[in-house]
Amino acid sequence: MPDWKILFDDEMERARAARDRKNEGQARVCARRAAGIILREYFSRQGITSRSPSAYDMLNLFLQLPDSPSRARQAAENLVLRVTEEFKLPVDVDLLEEAQALLPLLE
Repeated sequence: MPDWKILFDDEMERARAARDRKNEGQARVCARRAAGIILREYFSRQGITSRSPSAYDMLNLFLQLPDSPSRARQAAENLVLRVTEEFKLPVDVDLLEEAQALLPLLE
């Protein structure tokens, strides 16, 4: 199994565990980190240099690419959403599912 896949699976497991503990904020953080793992590998394969180790920065860099697949673009847009003052996302979306929606970039 590729290293990125192990790292992704581990981060997603942390996200699910956080959700099980009713810690949705931590689940969101883990989902974003999982997305960053996918994008780091994707950028490497595409020859794109990312200067930042931040998953958030990588998501924003991905959103600047003109030819990204629409589902992956939508997932990235959802993953960079800011929470409201009530610590909720402004849309009804599952960030764990959104992180997994980036997996086809590596197929």
